Amino acid sequence: MAATTIVPPSQTRSTRQLLWQWLIVLAPAAAIWFGHIPGLHAPQTHLLGVFVATIVALVAQPLPMGASALLAMTFLALAGVLPPAKVLSGFSNVTVWLIFTAFLFSRAFTATGFGIRVGYMFIRRFGRTPLTVGYSIAAADLVLAPFIPSDTARGGGVVFPIARSVATVFASEPGPTARRMGSFLVLVSFHATYNASAMFLTGMAANPLIAEFAMKIGHVDLTWMRWLSGAIVPGLLTFLIVPWLIFRWMRPEIEDTTPVRQMAHEELKRMGPLSREERSLVAIMIGVMAGWITSPLHGVSNTFVALAGLSAILLTRVLTWDDLLAERRAWDALIWFAPLVMMADQLNESGVVKVLSAKLFAVTAGMPWPTALMLLVAAYCYVHYSFASMTAHVTALYPGFLAAALATGAPPLAAALPLAYFSNLDAAMTHYGTGSAPVYFNAGYVRQSDWWRIGFRISLVNLVIWLGIGMLWWKVVGLW
Repeated sequence: MAATTIVPPSQTRSTRQLLWQWLIVLAPAAAIWFGHIPGLHAPQTHLLGVFVATIVALVAQPLPMGASALLAMTFLALAGVLPPAKVLSGFSNVTVWLIFTAFLFSRAFTATGFGIRVGYMFIRRFGRTPLTVGYSIAAADLVLAPFIPSDTARGGGVVFPIARSVATVFASEPGPTARRMGSFLVLVSFHATYNASAMFLTGMAANPLIAEFAMKIGHVDLTWMRWLSGAIVPGLLTFLIVPWLIFRWMRPEIEDTTPVRQMAHEELKRMGPLSREERSLVAIMIGVMAGWITSPLHGVSNTFVALAGLSAILLTRVLTWDDLLAERRAWDALIWFAPLVMMADQLNESGVVKVLSAKLFAVTAGMPWPTALMLLVAAYCYVHYSFASMTAHVTALYPGFLAAALATGAPPLAAALPLAYFSNLDAAMTHYGTGSAPVYFNAGYVRQSDWWRIGFRISLVNLVIWLGIGMLWWKVVGLW
């Protein structure tokens, strides 16, 4: 797959467009800064104004995300809203370093070629029909999800090239031949990616941030194993049902999958046996997984389990230090995640989240908590039509929605888990809702009307599975 040069939005948009974007960013922030919100004092409204400006900037992107976060962090200190030590406190947060380290793991999977190998192994073994080819690609995503915490890196960098290669084998290209196989594979691959992200604490960059919010607001400890235990049944049901539904709605014209199994066989033959680097990576990641699962027993935080794994990757020379320095997504995430975590923490500690959630969600007062929770989760899901980033959505809304859910009397885990899972599942509806969506959509196999129509249907299926069967499962296993 040819390398793609990412051009910052500021270099591709006209001066007039940038001015409008900055107006969109600064107008609501200024209104909050100079306005009056009942229950909040001036320092709280000033912090809220900067936070709102940062979130809007992450969506509108007049500057890259890291630059917007850096500007916000600097302004908070220069304006005296927070002392410098508080402004920089996000960089000492263990969640930020877990996210950073997990991004570096994804570099190891792509650099060694092991991620691509996993995909071809599933296709060669299980790709007997068009539907099982789809399941094979989805299964590869599921296996890689605990170790590659970016759906953009995993879906766009590993799974999409496999799906694209399979479509090419069947002479399925964008346009008249798209329905031969490409449309089906693109949709299955995309919907598998965010579902896999929902199933693991380390499946998406913002998931550890969600766990931190859950602890600070609801005193809920979402460990790696507790997250998975809640997701395993609804997640696997989604894994089984959604590809079958897409097969019904976007049925491929090709029936014989012999060519694609032959292609997978030839690709694996070309790759040869597992390299030393791949074998070392597999052993290290098994150890990291074991450390995450057993963290309640040994007491070592997930972050330092991950850092131990990263150290082992360097010691065994699976990657060099220069390789890690070249992983710009990790360093970019470190820069913009830390200020977001810091501001979210300060909004919570200063009582802003509590005040705003009480005002915004007063409509749920007096409702039975199961009814109120379902309404809140559905609203949380569909407001994602307004977001182009799952991280921005989580940072802006998860604390307030969780506080509102807890105020209805919902058990803490029953409130925290569905909102956590739908922080990933809300990507279903649009072609811009998460980083991997434009990669799949821009391939040209699926029309926007079909993408939105099928995405909305699947969002309803997700609500039924995760809020229906999921809630029952969480009760059975004692999560609430």
